[in-house]
Amino acid sequence: MKLALFDLDGTLLPIDSDHAFGEFLIELGWADAAEYRRRNDAFYEQYKAERLDIDAYVDFCTAPWRDRPAPELAAAQARFIDERARPALHERALALVQRHREAGDRLAVVTATNDFITRPIAALFGIETLIATELQRDAAGRATGAISGTPAFRAGKVQRVHDWLRGQGADWADFEAQVFYSDSINDLALLEHVSHPVATNPGPALEAVARQRAWPILRLFE
Repeated sequence: MKLALFDLDGTLLPIDSDHAFGEFLIELGWADAAEYRRRNDAFYEQYKAERLDIDAYVDFCTAPWRDRPAPELAAAQARFIDERARPALHERALALVQRHREAGDRLAVVTATNDFITRPIAALFGIETLIATELQRDAAGRATGAISGTPAFRAGKVQRVHDWLRGQGADWADFEAQVFYSDSINDLALLEHVSHPVATNPGPALEAVARQRAWPILRLFE
C-alpha cells in the first residue's frame, strides 16, 4: 500500500478555495469589497514570499462570517460548494485520485486552507481524511478566529501527517511509498519528506526546485 497525499488549492483544484470563498463573501455582502481585497492581496503576497502569518490570516478571513447564525452559515457554505467548488472539479484531477483509490492506497488531502472551507471539498473527491488548518471553536461551536493546534502549513504539514498516522497506529515506513502532490513552494518540507514528491501544476519557484532535483512534474489543468 502507498500513502497518497494531495494538496488542494492549485493542485487538485484549478482555483484557490480560500480566495474564492473570500470573493463569495463579498458577493453575499458579508465583506467590504475594496477593504477585503486590499488585505487579502497583501496576505497573498506574503504567501508567495513564503512569510505568511497564518494566524493573522485566519483571523482576517474568518471575521466576515464567524458570528453569523449557524443556519445562515450552513446555507452559505452549501451554496459555495455548489456554485464555486463543484464547477471547479477537473476530470484529470478526479481520475488521479481514483487511480490511487483503485490501487488500494491510503488517501488524504493535506491543505493549509481551513477545515470549514475544505471539508466538503475533500468529500467531492471522495477522500475521507482531511488534514487542514483546524479552526478553534468556542463552547457553542462558533469559530473564534484562532487556529486549533498545529496549522497544516509549511513544516506543520509534516507534523500533522505524522500525528494522523500515529493516531491510526501507523508510521511513514509502513508504506511501500509515500506520494505527495503539490503546486506550492510552501509545501517543500512535506515534498522533501516523502519518497515520491510530485510537483503538480507547480508555481515558478517549485518548478525550479523540481527541475533541479529531477522530481516529476505533473500538469493536470492544461
